[in-house]
Amino acid sequence: MEKIFHEKQEGSLCAQHCLNSLLQGHYFTAVDLADLGRQLDFAERGHLLKEDLGELPSGNVDDHGFFSVQVLSNALKVFNLELVPYNSEACKNVRQNPVEANAYICNHEQHWLSLRKIGLQWFNLDSLLASPRLVSDTYLSLLLEQLRQEGYSIFVVNGVLEQCEA
Repeated sequence: MEKIFHEKQEGSLCAQHCLNSLLQGHYFTAVDLADLGRQLDFAERGHLLKEDLGELPSGNVDDHGFFSVQVLSNALKVFNLELVPYNSEACKNVRQNPVEANAYICNHEQHWLSLRKIGLQWFNLDSLLASPRLVSDTYLSLLLEQLRQEGYSIFVVNGVLEQCEA
């Protein structure tokens, strides 16, 4: 498991750690994600009333390092990856057989984590863990249900993830 890339929690940057662990490398910094958040804020404000709204607080990034799902979604588009809500109709087959997905990104309050299939095995890449945690196919279903019951929003990562050395 030492070849599996796993960023450990640093400050409140779990979204950055979640994405980098999912992608298996140092792809995003907090600055990169904050820039994406500001771009989203600018675009969203452009859709609001054309009058001066003053300085509105960001809905996509905060001073503590939290990033919205829109920021993560836009970051993954660079890799031709898409986040789809687990409870959506589009994910009906995945809900019935969760091992058919490539990966999941989960969010609860201000914490993000990723679950990813690497080779033939699933891993919990949560930055709060000391190291990646092996997840059996059977336990994956139970873990997703537990996370859902704990109030996590779960997203299926659609698209092809690059293979890693592990």
